[in-house]
Amino acid sequence: MNPKALHKISYGMYVVSSKAEDKINGQMANTVFQITADPPRIAVAVHHENYTNECIDGWRSFSVSVLSKDTPLSFIGSFGFRSGRDYHKFQGIEHRMGKTGVPVVTENAVAYVEAQVIDTLKVGTHILYIGEVVDTDTLKEGEVMTYEYYHSVKGGTLSKKASHYIKEKEEPKEVSK
Repeated sequence: MNPKALHKISYGMYVVSSKAEDKINGQMANTVFQITADPPRIAVAVHHENYTNECIDGWRSFSVSVLSKDTPLSFIGSFGFRSGRDYHKFQGIEHRMGKTGVPVVTENAVAYVEAQVIDTLKVGTHILYIGEVVDTDTLKEGEVMTYEYYHSVKGGTLSKKASHYIKEKEEPKEVSK
C-alpha cells in the first residue's frame, strides 16, 4: 500500500476559528467539506490535541475562512505549527466577529462559512465537527489555495497533526562490524 496516494485527494487550505470564553483562536486545516445543501451543513476535522478542538467543544461554533491562492507562507505559519494556548494567533490579523461570536478571518480569505456544531465524531487522532451553516459570504474574487499548490508551488510543510500526515519510515541503520 502506498499511503501517498491519499495526498492526491483534493484538499483546500483553511483557517478554522473558534473561541473559549474571551480568548479567540484559529488553526490551519485542510479537511473541510460540505455535507448537505438543504439544510446547508459542513464538516471540519481538528486534531484532538489542538487548542481549537477545546474552543469548538466549549463554544459549539466555528468558522472556516477559505484562503486565496496568493496567501503568503508567513500568514499560514501564524495559524500553524504553534499552539493558541501559548500564542495569540490573531494579533495583527484582519478579522471580524461572526454571528455566533467566533472570529472570522478576512485577511487573505476569499470566502467564509460560519457554523454551529450539531454533531461530532471521533475518528482516530481527529474530531470531525459537523455544523449547520448560519452564515456565509464571498469576500473577494480569486482562486482558492489547494493543499497541493501549498506543497508543490509554495513549498509549504506538513504538520504532524495534519489529518493526512504520514510518518516517514526510518531506514534501517547499518551496523558497524
